[in-house]
Amino acid sequence: MNSKLASSDLNVLAKKVLLNYRLAPAHLVIIQNEGLKTLWKFKDKEQTFCLKRLRHSIDKAAFTVNAQIHIYNNQGKVPKIYLNKDNEPITEHEEQLFVLYEWIEGRDLNFSLPSDLAIAIKGLANFHLASKGYTAPDHARISSKLENWPNQYESMAKRLEKWREEAVSKQQMPSFQAYLSCIDEMLEIANMAIEEIKKSSYEKLTGIPLQECTLCHQDYGEGNVIYSNDILYVIDLDSTTYDLPLRDLRKIIGKQMQNLSSCNEEKIMSILKWYEEVNPLSQEYKKILIIDLMYPHGFFGAVKDIFKKSKAISSSKIKGAATFERKKLQLLKNLLQKVD
Repeated sequence: MNSKLASSDLNVLAKKVLLNYRLAPAHLVIIQNEGLKTLWKFKDKEQTFCLKRLRHSIDKAAFTVNAQIHIYNNQGKVPKIYLNKDNEPITEHEEQLFVLYEWIEGRDLNFSLPSDLAIAIKGLANFHLASKGYTAPDHARISSKLENWPNQYESMAKRLEKWREEAVSKQQMPSFQAYLSCIDEMLEIANMAIEEIKKSSYEKLTGIPLQECTLCHQDYGEGNVIYSNDILYVIDLDSTTYDLPLRDLRKIIGKQMQNLSSCNEEKIMSILKWYEEVNPLSQEYKKILIIDLMYPHGFFGAVKDIFKKSKAISSSKIKGAATFERKKLQLLKNLLQKVD
């Protein structure tokens, strides 16, 4: 299977696929072509569509595509998925997978603007609410992070420990010196979060049937939301998984704190306020969110490519990530006391 086709060949491919939907557009525009993942935009009569070639296997795609159909049918604001002439949401053609969506015309949001961020957070809460009750089809590969956070925390901490051994053998290099200068403190923070998550209500809150749980987007950000006619639409659900809604919230709050280069309680409380206008959170949920924010995810993300991909990273970036984690910790300790 060759994903590196010329534009003309890709359009021929798309037109063949669209016959499965009884559509024969005269003109298609390729709006994204990254390896296997390809997006075409086209009009038929007065309606605009988006055809997407997936990079996932059929069992994984079945989970996320049917999740989007569930959210749409539950009044969630996601693009509609059109069924092919065999009444299926996924079309297989030449060992490739395709899905046909409605095209949403609108504007991107700028998460650095409080007004846009508020829209995005409320949209995320609506997305989570609409996702509840999803039952995946029998042939789908289930994606779930439920009950997995403590294991994930411990696995990441073990990798940080293992990388320390590698850094010792290469400590003549500045980036590895920087890593060694702060890894002990980062591991202390990681272990503190591990202890807190084990003491929390996490196990009770995640020991539920999948169908009672929300779906998390996992890549919720500026590139995956569209604001159209005062409605926020969520797109690109390819990484959707069962998990607590806190996972998406933690990622957004973490990025906001990093982008501001400061740790700001007011920003965190504003995000929670916007979210809870739509989907209130219990004190137990808020405590787990703060614990998840406490874990040094940012430091892990900043250093992992040095060891996994032999990628050069400046010592200043490593030290900056560690400094951020230290500043963040004190703020989160104070917040944790407030929700206890």
